[in-house]
Amino acid sequence: MATEKEIRELVARVVDGLEPSALVPAAETAESTPSRPASPEGADIAVGADHGGYALKERIGFKLKQAGFTVHDCGTHTAESVDYPDYAHAVARLVADGACTAGIIVDGAGIGSAMVANKVPGVRAALSYDVSSARNSREHNHANVLTLGAGLIGEALAWQIVETWLATPWGEGRHARRVDKITDIDRAYRSGS
Repeated sequence: MATEKEIRELVARVVDGLEPSALVPAAETAESTPSRPASPEGADIAVGADHGGYALKERIGFKLKQAGFTVHDCGTHTAESVDYPDYAHAVARLVADGACTAGIIVDGAGIGSAMVANKVPGVRAALSYDVSSARNSREHNHANVLTLGAGLIGEALAWQIVETWLATPWGEGRHARRVDKITDIDRAYRSGS
């Protein structure tokens, strides 16, 4: 007999019309623009949400697992009212501590969670409402946490943003100097200078 989790995952695939193979990252050449997340081998992703982002977090987590990522779900696990700072902080800590390579946080607007995550030393959280800002945050700003506003974007766009964000490599080069300045500011306030 199938478990409740297996049934939920099957229903979600049917509802979305997804084939499990449709989420496997495609092989890409160096010249191509990534359209799927980079190879998930060894990639642990922390996900978290408040009640406003719960449903979208569940869908994103499911799709990440289907794509081969290891997902660390920091909650919430129901649609009952909770405080977003608790979940944003949990995701940010996993990323800052190195337990996860990236984090994704969903709340109603994505703004509050970005503010919370950016208080954690070593985290560079970016709020994205579109594919261009997601790409820019990774390439130019080396973002390691993505925040999304479930009340402002739909599931299809959210998944496009996540795919793009995960597939976009850090640009380094001229951007490295600026990210180094972000890191220096972070360290200065951490040390009390």
